[in-house]
Amino acid sequence: MRCHEIDYEIIGNDMQIVEIELDPQETVVAEAGAMNYFDRDITFEARMGDGSEATFGIMGKLLGAGKRMLTGESLFMTHFTNSGNGKKRVAFAAPYPGKIIPLDMSTIDGELICQKDAFLCAALGTKVSIAFNKKLGVGFFGGEGFILQRIEGDGMSFIHAGGTVIKKELNNETIYVDTGCLVAFTKGIDYSIEKAGNLKSMFFGGEGLFLTTLSGTGTVYLQSLPFSRMADRVIQASRGGKGEGSILGSIGNMLDGD
Repeated sequence: MRCHEIDYEIIGNDMQIVEIELDPQETVVAEAGAMNYFDRDITFEARMGDGSEATFGIMGKLLGAGKRMLTGESLFMTHFTNSGNGKKRVAFAAPYPGKIIPLDMSTIDGELICQKDAFLCAALGTKVSIAFNKKLGVGFFGGEGFILQRIEGDGMSFIHAGGTVIKKELNNETIYVDTGCLVAFTKGIDYSIEKAGNLKSMFFGGEGLFLTTLSGTGTVYLQSLPFSRMADRVIQASRGGKGEGSILGSIGNMLDGD
């Protein structure tokens, strides 16, 4: 596997953009709808598959498309190519507040397992597939279900996470994480779940019933604000929770003159 070599710049703080510089005939692949802007002479095409060698051929492309359906992603990925002379740029935006994580896959043994909606874009030649959780308990209670994304390659890949991103290096160690806060992990990390303390803590501690257990030697990426948590708070507020939509919130607004 040999991916295209691309340069990049990450712009912004909370709603970030990754601007990728392509030499003539270089290509970057991205999730459908991730593009923000591009220079003249950048051409794009929606294709079934990521363009890696493993997806060449109609059967390989159909198999890859079927796997992407299981993750809830689009059947197609968009390929952006510099068809002109000189360097050209194309940019991709994060879908919600958070950070874009640049990954040189050659420095992490060419493989990363991440949550199923984390992938943003990558150099052509990167393989984006799915990884099944083999453990029944992890699939039901692990926060991300049975299906995760597997990214393989030797070039640059970019994933996105919510809020602040924390990078942890484990050396034959174990860390316990909220089930929604896990973003990605490298080879050598074992992924499982455990109960969140005793029965009282599980039901009244506010931390959920289970915790994700990550152990071994490798790199772990965590996020402070999972999209599901942010969406739950928005839904709660729209239904009249403790925020501005509640009775107390309405009284407070009247007192403030709103």
